[in-house]
Amino acid sequence: MKVLVAVKRTIDPNVKVRVKSDQTGVETANVKMAMNPFCEIAVEEAVRMKEAGSANEVVAVSAGADKAQETLRTALAMGADRAVHIVTEAELQPLAVARLLKVIADEEQPGLVIMGKQAIDDDSNQTGQMLAALLGWPQATFASEIEFKDGTADVTREIDGGLETLNVNLPAVVTTDLRLNEPRYASLPNIMKAKKKPIDRREADALGVDISPRLAIHKVEEPPKREAGIKVADVAELVAKLRDDAKVIG
Repeated sequence: MKVLVAVKRTIDPNVKVRVKSDQTGVETANVKMAMNPFCEIAVEEAVRMKEAGSANEVVAVSAGADKAQETLRTALAMGADRAVHIVTEAELQPLAVARLLKVIADEEQPGLVIMGKQAIDDDSNQTGQMLAALLGWPQATFASEIEFKDGTADVTREIDGGLETLNVNLPAVVTTDLRLNEPRYASLPNIMKAKKKPIDRREADALGVDISPRLAIHKVEEPPKREAGIKVADVAELVAKLRDDAKVIG
């Protein structure tokens, strides 16, 4: 089975995000970038599937400017076999990404598309669901465990009341949650090998897909600063402040 893994280049999660002075977005110039953490989990799961014999090829795909190749090289160093880079300088929103991924999925004919449940830059949590709808495939989101058997997949996901297990026919789209696995670090030998693995460059304009934005951002601003907390001497003082100051108890 071939597994298609979608990955995205985002601001490194360890970097403090700064809002632009004109409030049109966040500052990305001279900011360290990395693979979206949820995408790392997706790549790790795909590689583990290959190691376990459930998959025979892992193909990473990303859309964006030339620097998106750095993210694809990371996926290749983690164990992906080859990569597809959809080249575009345009602003890509979830629907546009889903449409581009559909073209690649139609060409590659994978048995599974796996991706992070959301990207940490926009937190949209939409691309996987939109892709499944465009493909007409089953979907299982927020996966914390995946088990394959007889052309189907049992996907366990966390819900408010506990755990829910879905059985989906393959091919399907699965999005990954934090508890699915712990991504590996790419070793130096694998990083060197990744430089020789193929990346297929595809121009987005040549794929016949409408990727024009559907959403407009009016303003981005930092959340209000939290007030400093206070220390209380004992439970009696805590209860008094909750009752008299915060007025959250009667």
